[in-house]
Amino acid sequence: MNTELLSVVDENDCIVDTCPRHIIHATGLRHRAVHILVFNEQGRLFLQKRSMKKDLNGGLWDTSAAGHVDAGEDYDACAVREIEEELGISVDHALEPLFKLPAAAAIGMEFIQVYRYIHNGPFILAVDEIDDGDWVSDAEIVERIAADDQLLTETFKTIWRQFKASAT
Repeated sequence: MNTELLSVVDENDCIVDTCPRHIIHATGLRHRAVHILVFNEQGRLFLQKRSMKKDLNGGLWDTSAAGHVDAGEDYDACAVREIEEELGISVDHALEPLFKLPAAAAIGMEFIQVYRYIHNGPFILAVDEIDDGDWVSDAEIVERIAADDQLLTETFKTIWRQFKASAT
């Protein structure tokens, strides 16, 4: 069983408790996560195919890198840790914070801080986290989301819609 400790937060994203991840997910408590959109210099986004071993959304396509903010960790430190762990990137310039989504049932009761990072690869994918990865164009993502592609996570769809709305 996963005994990862996460901060439980209130509706204002203020820490109120610490609890094991499995309890937080089982009881629907608010908590924190990061998602990183890694673009290459041609503007294509790297998507990861989540490992079939994952307890949530196994086999679905998701943001480039993502993860829970551990208890005692902040969003920025978590983002650097996750991009290094999942993609094998040694961060050499700051990740750009884009926006933060409020916790909602549709995104797993997570406050999600979203970042952008520019990197052309290659990547060293974490085998226990990611089964595959691919570069996709903006147009392809828009088309897949418009078609409600069930191979994309709901969280990624939510993030992409906000990303596109923020860019206009």
